[in-house]
Amino acid sequence: MRVDVSGLTVRYGDVTAVDDMSFSLSGNKIYGLLGRNGSGKTSLMSTLAGYRRPIGSVQLDGEPVFENAGAMRNVCLVRHTPDAADKGDKVAEALNFGKAWRDTWDDTYAHELVELFKIPLRTKVGELSLGQRSALGVVIGLASRSPLTMLDESHLGMDTPTRYAFYDTLLNDFMAHPRTIIISTHLIEELASLLEEVVIIDSGRLVLQEEADVLRSRGTEVTGSASDVDEFTAGLTVLGSKSLGRTKAAMVYGTLDDSQLIRARQLGLELGPIALQDLFVHLTEPVGGKR
Repeated sequence: MRVDVSGLTVRYGDVTAVDDMSFSLSGNKIYGLLGRNGSGKTSLMSTLAGYRRPIGSVQLDGEPVFENAGAMRNVCLVRHTPDAADKGDKVAEALNFGKAWRDTWDDTYAHELVELFKIPLRTKVGELSLGQRSALGVVIGLASRSPLTMLDESHLGMDTPTRYAFYDTLLNDFMAHPRTIIISTHLIEELASLLEEVVIIDSGRLVLQEEADVLRSRGTEVTGSASDVDEFTAGLTVLGSKSLGRTKAAMVYGTLDDSQLIRARQLGLELGPIALQDLFVHLTEPVGGKR
C-alpha cells in the first residue's frame, strides 16, 4: 500500500503536533518512524489510520483514508497498549474482534503467536501483565495482515527475550507476506537491522526520509592514535569521541571524499560504521537549547 502525505497539519488547540508535513512511502517495506518524545509520531500515525480529519491530504493507494470505510479496513494501527477490546473481554474474544474487523485476518497465525508469546486465551485483557498486553497488541497487528500495518511503540512493554522473538516473527512474516509496515520506536538499535527506510521527524516536521543503509553511510567511526584522529577530524562534524590510553575513536557525520579516505590510510586510521541511533540523536539535537 502506497502512502502519500501532503501538507499535513495536526493541531490540538494552540499546540501544533504535525506541521505542514509531506512525504510518500512507496510500500512493501518496513519503515522506521523515529522521533523524540513529543515529536508528533502518534499524531501522524493516528491520522494515517483515519482517526483524525487531516488538514492537508492523506491518501492510501490514491484514496483519502478519513471517513473511507474501504480504505480504513486495509489499515491496522496498534498503539503501545492494545485498544481492540475492552479490558473485561477475554483474549480469545479480542482475537474474535480482530477476525471480524479484518478481511485479511489469519486466525491460525494469530493463535500461533498467542502460543509463542504465552498469552492465556481465557484471561481477561485487563488481567494480563504489561508485557502480555503489549504482546497481544503485536498479535493483533501481525495477524491482521493489513496492507498498512502500523506499530506505535507497541513492543515497549515486552521483556528483552520477547522483543527479540517479536523481531524475528515480524521479519519472517513480512518476507512471506509483504506489506507496508511502519514502526515507531525508541529502541532504534534493536530494530535497526529490520528497517529498510527511515522517516525522522522532530517538533512535528519532517527532518529526513532515507533508506537506512544510505543514512548509515553518512556516519563513520574513526579510530587510531589520538593525535592522528584529532588531525583527521579537524573541521569535520564530530558527534562524539572516546579515548583509551593513546587510542581514540571519534564519530563523524558526513560522507568522506576520496582525498579524506586516502589521508585516513596514510595515518593508519581504521574507519567503520556508526550506529543508526547515534545519527538519529545528531539529526534531532536541539539547537541552542531549543527544538
